[in-house]
Amino acid sequence: MTGRPRKHSLTLRGHRTSVSLEDAFWLELLRLAELQGKSVNELVAEIDTGRGVSSGLAAAIRLYVLDAIKAGR
Repeated sequence: MTGRPRKHSLTLRGHRTSVSLEDAFWLELLRLAELQGKSVNELVAEIDTGRGVSSGLAAAIRLYVLDAIKAGR
């Protein structure tokens, strides 16, 4: 694992995009999606919908993962 962000490809609402995340955040995001019975694309689409326009997608994902960890999920 590396502390440097890496690009990960996603499909959001039928459009390809990429997001740069550190391995720890990416792996936790994958785990959370699996726990919720969702694909990572589905979970990221939900995060994207709820993020508003004031933050970038990568930051919204990091905050989602952090909140989930703090909540003990």
